[in-house]
Amino acid sequence: MNQPDSRDMNQPLGLESGTVRVVPYDPRWPDLFLAELHRLTAALLPLAATIEHIGSTAVPGLAAKPILDILAGYDDPELLQEFIRSFEAAGYEHRGEQGIPGREFFRRGKPRSYHVHLTRTGNLFWLRHLGYRDLLRSDPALRDAYADLKHQLAAQFPTNREAYIEGKTEFIQATVGRVSEIDSNPRA
Repeated sequence: MNQPDSRDMNQPLGLESGTVRVVPYDPRWPDLFLAELHRLTAALLPLAATIEHIGSTAVPGLAAKPILDILAGYDDPELLQEFIRSFEAAGYEHRGEQGIPGREFFRRGKPRSYHVHLTRTGNLFWLRHLGYRDLLRSDPALRDAYADLKHQLAAQFPTNREAYIEGKTEFIQATVGRVSEIDSNPRA
């Protein structure tokens, strides 16, 4: 397994291409999100987007790949191309939908440090990502079980990102199912 050198371990973000590395929660991640939020808000003007910190770096205490995930939502589909141009002007590489219809994917940094998932506010992709994040934030046992799974998969697949992601799929789908049950039952 490729171990990062000590210089890499001191950096709060950055994952080398072709590797899977899970690191302990870093309390600097929320501040890095806020700095990127301010940078993106200015870069997107006059467009208005709803921007959320998602993924494991958004869950206090959760181990994560050192990449900050951002969910950006827009309301008017007529403005999608303007949003894409604005994210590109802000230094993000546009990667298209990448197999997820209705979501435009962007990344920034060498090594990769920031991912943006651009989608319509309130659609299923939007709701599931926020619901999943919020459930992990509210349930320490679930958060810790997810961290254990991620560590196991990272050790098993240190250079196979697809296998790492596939290994998390069942856990995530079961958890998203809990979110859906809660959303559909207002008494829960």
